[in-house]
Amino acid sequence: MKMYIAQTEKSAKNIVVDDMILTTDMPTSAGSKMLDGYISLFQAEAATKLTDAGYKVYAKANTGEFNLDLMGETSYYGAVETDGVLTTAAAKAIKDGEAMAAVTLEVNGSSARGAALAGLTYVKPTYGTVSRFGTIPAVCSGETVCVTAADAATAKEVLWAVKGHDDKDGTSLPQEKCVFDEVKEIKKVAVAKSLMTGDVTKVEEMKAKLSAQGVEVVEISAEELLLAKSAWNILMSAEVCNNVSKYDGVKYGYRTPNYTDLDSLYTNSRTEAFGYLTKSVILFGSETLSEANYYKVYDKAQRIRRVISEAIAKVFGEFDAILAPVSSKSAYTASEAVANPYMAYEESLYIAPAMITGLPVVVTDGVQLIGPAFSESSLLALAEKI
Repeated sequence: MKMYIAQTEKSAKNIVVDDMILTTDMPTSAGSKMLDGYISLFQAEAATKLTDAGYKVYAKANTGEFNLDLMGETSYYGAVETDGVLTTAAAKAIKDGEAMAAVTLEVNGSSARGAALAGLTYVKPTYGTVSRFGTIPAVCSGETVCVTAADAATAKEVLWAVKGHDDKDGTSLPQEKCVFDEVKEIKKVAVAKSLMTGDVTKVEEMKAKLSAQGVEVVEISAEELLLAKSAWNILMSAEVCNNVSKYDGVKYGYRTPNYTDLDSLYTNSRTEAFGYLTKSVILFGSETLSEANYYKVYDKAQRIRRVISEAIAKVFGEFDAILAPVSSKSAYTASEAVANPYMAYEESLYIAPAMITGLPVVVTDGVQLIGPAFSESSLLALAEKI
């Protein structure tokens, strides 16, 4: 196991960024043999904003390959475990006091799960409010730069440092949309019964805490949210397939020594450098985007994305937030994740609704609160209150 790809001198305001965020003084490998040792000529906008705000980008945290897995178990550098239980390098850095916060690229829920199972606070902001310039692309229509910290106040402080419009990011929202300073009291929370599977102990505890604070908690069926899992897995695989096509052993990244022509160079470089899950995602994405399946699979998933967005918007017409689990279990071991390499696909049941719609999420006390777009301040205020 290699917890950090690299690290520099510590400071009082040290921040860990994950291995999907480009830096010029430390390698960025996306947890993959394909990019082992790669050092970028430019750094991510989020890293620039952190240093401009007086923070120290202290270390590069290990991640699963392209952040596609459950909690980092597919990393070329090995999984990160604490007492036999799987965790993420970013979460461990905060728990161990190595960093005040971690800034990571959320691709498929690993950052949220890592924070939830470590008892930390995590915020995934509204899509487009934090620049993705200088991050390694995987799922461009859903991936978001997010923040994990020990408490809500610290998470807010760091998020406020990195948010804002960026002309270099075509998906970046106008500056006025990136403010979200208004705090609206959350008075009514919906519990999505359709997502209440597996271990729901933390959700039940949160329901009691919210009720104690005078928040009305109401269970709703929200059956449409179940569609998000399949739609997200389809769209995620298709986008990853496109985004990793650039890694061919020619321009940069791993190049196989075993080739005789261009075809064998491409094939062997990718076969030797990509892990099992990434290869599976590429194959599934290729099939999804094939002429035979484009309209009946990919296009249908895009339509379902709109259906889910409309269904959630309807919920927010009556409720201020949605409460749901982050994962089906309270702990995972690396052996479990390796034995079932598609566990991240199954666990996307819980993270897909917010990922596919770009809505903000705050994870606190092991559960997630999903809010309407630009409600980060309200969600963080509630997290701090409870």
